[in-house]
Amino acid sequence: MTMKSLFTALFLTCALATASFAQAPAKTTALTPIEDQPGLPRVLLIGDSISIGYTIPVRNLLKGKANVHRIPANGGPTKNGLANIDKWLGDGHWDVIHFNWGIHDLKIMTDGKRQVEPGDYEKNLRTLVAKLKATGAKLIWATTTPIPEGPLNPPRSFGKVPEYNEIADRVMKENGVAIDDLNTVITPHVGEMQIPHDVHYKAEGYITLAKQVAASIEAALPAKK
Repeated sequence: MTMKSLFTALFLTCALATASFAQAPAKTTALTPIEDQPGLPRVLLIGDSISIGYTIPVRNLLKGKANVHRIPANGGPTKNGLANIDKWLGDGHWDVIHFNWGIHDLKIMTDGKRQVEPGDYEKNLRTLVAKLKATGAKLIWATTTPIPEGPLNPPRSFGKVPEYNEIADRVMKENGVAIDDLNTVITPHVGEMQIPHDVHYKAEGYITLAKQVAASIEAALPAKK
């Protein structure tokens, strides 16, 4: 093989490898936007990293029954919800919105206060629920899941989940919002399904949550025409 032929062969090999890499499909994550399947109801998931963990299993469970979208980020505390809710809702039609804020509101900051104190949490929830109700969608509130006692990894501290779930329960009942009690569903299984010293879950924990979420959403979907 001549030197010219060798360089040509190397060039073609590199070009083919580059083209193959460029055509490789991007990895799909829970935050990857989805394309609607025509004729199916549209569902929106709003929540923090717990909801990110169950997003893909919920999509799989509702495949062929609903287009399950989610906000393109960790929803964070209610004050983050207030800042972004209009953008997250967009101008499209939603049939069902399944939502939660709580864990980030409970986080204790360097000043010793929770990131969103109880009075502000209730006020923020009421504002957010009003915004969500204005969409005409069926609303489903997901209760905040348990936070383990003792030191956490990474190190951080939180207020008490029951206090904030009680506030949310009152707000949702006053507004006629359905409640998906994920806390009650997962609490008996935290020992084996929650990552030790963490608020997050192992795969089986997210599957358990996803089954509950999917069932609550499916029950709220509009009847087929």
